[in-house]
Amino acid sequence: MKALFLSFLFSLAAGGAFAQTATPAPAPTKQNPPVQTVEAACGQCKFGLKGHGCDLAVRIDGKAYFVDGTDIDAHGDAHAKDGFCNAIRQARVQGTVQNNRFKATSFQLVTEPAKK
Repeated sequence: MKALFLSFLFSLAAGGAFAQTATPAPAPTKQNPPVQTVEAACGQCKFGLKGHGCDLAVRIDGKAYFVDGTDIDAHGDAHAKDGFCNAIRQARVQGTVQNNRFKATSFQLVTEPAKK
């Protein structure tokens, strides 16, 4: 009786496993924008954009855009010697330009090599 019960239980489990159908992965609806290296600095101090105070901006293909998704204070002191208000830095970014602003999904400063 025990063997019959175990055999029945096994056949139910095996039948359930074979009854499963694989669902296809959903097709991607939108590709991620490419990662690109751009110039980053204070939009008002270094790129001449109109605004109030100091705001992070990037320059892509010669045109400057304010950045949404991160801010100037998230990347160190903007008024330090190498800060965004005093220096134009390189950054690796990912995002899109929408309504004349850069919508960043990723923003990482490129570290400068040590000077010898």
